[in-house]
Amino acid sequence: MKGLLFKYFLLAFVLNMGINTLAKEKNTFVKIETNYGTLKVMLYDETPLHRDNFLKLVKENFFDSLLFHRVIPNFMIQAGDPTSKNASIDTHLGAGGVGYTIPAEIIFPKYYHKRGALAAARTGDFVNPNRESSGSQFYIVEGRPCTDDDLDILEQNINKTMQQTLFNKMFAEKKAELLALDLDSSAYNMELRKIYNELRQEVTAVSEFRYTDAQRREYKMFGGTPHLDGQYTVFGELVEGFSVLETISKVETNKEDRPLENVVIISTKIVKK
Repeated sequence: MKGLLFKYFLLAFVLNMGINTLAKEKNTFVKIETNYGTLKVMLYDETPLHRDNFLKLVKENFFDSLLFHRVIPNFMIQAGDPTSKNASIDTHLGAGGVGYTIPAEIIFPKYYHKRGALAAARTGDFVNPNRESSGSQFYIVEGRPCTDDDLDILEQNINKTMQQTLFNKMFAEKKAELLALDLDSSAYNMELRKIYNELRQEVTAVSEFRYTDAQRREYKMFGGTPHLDGQYTVFGELVEGFSVLETISKVETNKEDRPLENVVIISTKIVKK
């Protein structure tokens, strides 16, 4: 049982880490021209579904004339809602899309919500337990600097979630195996309690997640939104235009976080590094 548990742990958390050094020469770059300046993003090859979908939309000029319709200072700027094109100031935005979602490609802890992270928006876990991404809406992280205490608390929360996810998966599989044995009620309940206790011990013994020293330095010096780590697909990062990101993140907004003066994506273009 211990070996099987660690197989799931490795699949879900370790293999996703990959090699920490980015093969930047293989990644694709996109320039996003706005009425506030230029943002240049790099798309990760390790998230091919999101990369290819984003490039498809760029080639179709899908993003042209759309708005950064949701802007929250010290958090992020969000765009990609097709209904934002030429939308009046009183139009509710944020629910538009392209009619499909993208399977999650959450490669955490390798890719995390540092300042400048490019990630896919999505609906909440209650209606979207598989954490599938919007087909068009994305956000770029502005964030705020974190303290070691902030990160310590987040590590605890991540580990609790990780352990509970592993436990739920393993327990459901073992329970299904027991049901297939057609045991009487007494034997079934006895075996189920035994499995429950064994799995709790095994999950508790799994090595806990810790942010690396480099990740902690990044979050403390430059900021980000670490409370989103492991929950949304990060599929790229900002490489140029951090001052533009900061400027956009500070524009005045209404109660729905929409800028009072439109922040427009003029054009997007695939470019070389």
